[in-house]
Amino acid sequence: MKKLLALALALCMVASCVACGSGSSGKDSGSYKVAMITDYGDITDQSFNQTTYEACKAFCEANKVDFTYYKPAGDSTADRVAMVDTAVADGYNVLVMPGYAFAGTIVQAAPSYPDVKFIALDVSEGDLLAEAVGASYDYNPDNWNLSDYIDMSNVYCAIYQEELSGFMAGYAAVSLGYTELGFLGGMAVPAVIRYGFGFVQGADAAASAKGTTVNIKYAYGNQFFGDADITAAMDTWYSGGTQIVFACGGGIYSSACEAAAKVNGKVIGVDVDQKATIDGAYGEGMTVTSAMKGLAATVNSALTDVVLNNKWSDYSGKISNLGLVSGTDASLNYCQLPIEGTQFGDGFSQDDYKKLVADMYNGVIKVSNDITAMPATTNATVDDQGNIK
Repeated sequence: MKKLLALALALCMVASCVACGSGSSGKDSGSYKVAMITDYGDITDQSFNQTTYEACKAFCEANKVDFTYYKPAGDSTADRVAMVDTAVADGYNVLVMPGYAFAGTIVQAAPSYPDVKFIALDVSEGDLLAEAVGASYDYNPDNWNLSDYIDMSNVYCAIYQEELSGFMAGYAAVSLGYTELGFLGGMAVPAVIRYGFGFVQGADAAASAKGTTVNIKYAYGNQFFGDADITAAMDTWYSGGTQIVFACGGGIYSSACEAAAKVNGKVIGVDVDQKATIDGAYGEGMTVTSAMKGLAATVNSALTDVVLNNKWSDYSGKISNLGLVSGTDASLNYCQLPIEGTQFGDGFSQDDYKKLVADMYNGVIKVSNDITAMPATTNATVDDQGNIK
C-alpha cells in the first residue's frame, strides 16, 4: 500500500511539473486560428485588403497556423459583425480587420467575445468614439475617454502617419521635375486626408528647396473605386496639363490610370508598391512611386508576438500610431517609398531619399498631421475641387 501511495504521489508531482512547464511557455501556435475579414472590398483589390490577406496567409503558412478569410455580404457594420460571428463560430480566435469601417464592428462585437483577439488596422480612437458615442460625439477624441464606452482589453488597433508617406511622395515628384500635380483621393476620411495634406506639404517643400513653383489639383472621388465619371474628370486634368496624379483610395486608381494612359501621364500609387499592378495593366513606366504604409509589417509583428510569443499583453487595449522608427534604414519604417518601385533620377536619387528620411526622422523636416484645413503653402498653388461625385 505504501508503494502504491508513493507511486501515486510521484505521478501527481510529475503532472504538476508538466502543468507548470506548459503554463510558463504560454499557448503554442496550434491553439490559435487566424481569420481575416475584408471591409467593403475583396482580397484582389491591389490595396488594403489584398496586402493584409497576403501577409496573414504568408505568416500562417510559414508557422503552420490555421487561416482563412471572410468577405461580408454587404458594406455595413451588420454585415461585418455577421462575419465575426461566423468566424468565431468556426473556431477562429484571432481576427485581423483592415480599415476604419471596422470601428462599428469592434464596438458591437468585441465585448461579446472576450476570448477573441481583435487586431484592427487603420482604426483610430476617433473612429471608435464616433461609433460608440453616437450623435453627441464632437469629433475631438481629446474630449472623451474611450474606456467609458468600450472595453478594449481584447482589441489592438494600429494606425499610421500617412502624412509622412504622402510628404515623401510629393517631395519625390517635384524633385524629379513634375510641376503640374494632382491628388485624387477616395473618400475624405482621415487617413486619405492625411495622405493628401502630406502630399501637398511635400510638394511645397521640394518646390521651395528648388526655388520653383508648382500647381496641384486636389479632389476626392467620394468612393473607393473608379468609374466613368471619375475617369472623365481625370481626362480633364491630364488634357489640361497635369503630369502626375497621386491616386489614393482603394480601386480609384483605375480612373487615374485610364486617363493617364491616353496621354502618357504618370501616377503615384498608395498603401503598397503598386508599380507591378499599374504598369502591368496600363503601361510600363507609368508608376513613379507609391506612398506606402507598413500593413504587412504590422500584421507580421503583431501575429508573431500574439500567436508565437504569447505577448498579447503588449498589445491589449492599445492604439499604436506607427510612422518612422529609423533614420538610417528606411525599409524599417511603417511609412516609406519603395526602393524597387520608385523611378529615382538626378533630381531625386536613392541617396536623396535616404537624406529626406533622416531629416524627417531627426526633426529637421516637420510634417503636420492637422487635417482640419488645407496646409498653408508658399510655392504650391492648390486648386481644391472638393468631391467629384
